[in-house]
Amino acid sequence: MTVQITRRRLITVAAAAAGLPLLLKATGAQARMVTWEGTTLGAPSSIKLFATDEAKARTAIQAALAELERLEGIFSVYRADTAISRLNREGKLDDAPADFVALLEKSLDLARISGGRYDPTIQPVWQTYFRHFTAANPDPNGPAQRDLDAALALVGWQNVEISGKRVAFTKPDMGLTLNSGAQGFITDKVTEVLRSHGFDRMLVDMGEPRALSTRPDGTAWRIGIANPADPSQAVTEIDVVDKAISTSGGYGTLFDAEGRFTHLIDTKTGTTAPALLGVSVVADTATIADGLSTALLMTPAERQHDVLTQAGGLMALTVTPQGVVGKVEA
Repeated sequence: MTVQITRRRLITVAAAAAGLPLLLKATGAQARMVTWEGTTLGAPSSIKLFATDEAKARTAIQAALAELERLEGIFSVYRADTAISRLNREGKLDDAPADFVALLEKSLDLARISGGRYDPTIQPVWQTYFRHFTAANPDPNGPAQRDLDAALALVGWQNVEISGKRVAFTKPDMGLTLNSGAQGFITDKVTEVLRSHGFDRMLVDMGEPRALSTRPDGTAWRIGIANPADPSQAVTEIDVVDKAISTSGGYGTLFDAEGRFTHLIDTKTGTTAPALLGVSVVADTATIADGLSTALLMTPAERQHDVLTQAGGLMALTVTPQGVVGKVEA
């Protein structure tokens, strides 16, 4: 098996060490950072929550993790019992959960805005690459063109119908993935749970980080954008307050050891994105940032500004393998 799954994003977070007390700027009370680390849809995840009452914080985190588990039961393509797996297996879903419909509608809207450069129905092409490279002695030049062409014929966001709680494909053998969006959506939902428990200073990262307010001393959360060619080096840093950031790059999942074939696929040609190119998007929510970072990575440079503006992003950073950073602002 040659598929290499690493971190989908290359974002480093600079924050106070866990357990180190900071004074709340407004009240002077001491707050400690309470943390949780785990995975969300296979990606490294964390919660960094500043609290003056650690027991209350732990209770809030447990509620957030229950929400995480519920949402993974909707969006995971790796479990047979989820809503998305049922849709992909049966071609229809008569009782789609409200959260599934909400994210799918956002994803289809992004597909429209991007002219199909982002398309959640790319799953058959992804499966073609996956089957090829997990077979015994795969051709290092990738899947046969006839196999890619057959999979591409099943791709088309316009062929997804939503009517109330019913979701259906208009073609047999289609497939859906919401992986470019679900982690951001879950980040936002977990943030809402923690906020409902009375916490307002946190960094929630369920695959995509979202900062709520500032740290207790009034300083911003600082997020470093790493060079895809050297993840140990941050090429730039962004101060974030009440914003989310998502980074997409082919390096997140490599189908082959040489890195010629990645998990981000051009919906027009079936070819994959370069391994060492990254796009980071800053937006008001992680849901917007998540899908939009993938869309912009696949969008020609001359259209990136229009897509960013229409989709609700605030700023995008592109990083080349040489560590050159470009900026697109809405």
